[in-house]
Amino acid sequence: MTAISTPRLSSGVTPLERMLLRAASALDVFVAGRMERRSAVDPRGAYEAQRSFAAAREAAQARGAMGLLPR
Repeated sequence: MTAISTPRLSSGVTPLERMLLRAASALDVFVAGRMERRSAVDPRGAYEAQRSFAAAREAAQARGAMGLLPR
């Protein structure tokens, strides 16, 4: 649903109708942005990033246990 905002001094439109149009427009922008943000995330990519981070952390802990700490 897309709402088209109206000028402030349009004839035949009450302040309540203007407020409802603004609220609908703001809600439309919010929902569209959220859907775009959620569709851009690849869950497999996030999973692979988490696995990569965990593997790097485990490797660093193993090196630290052997006394090979980075300088």
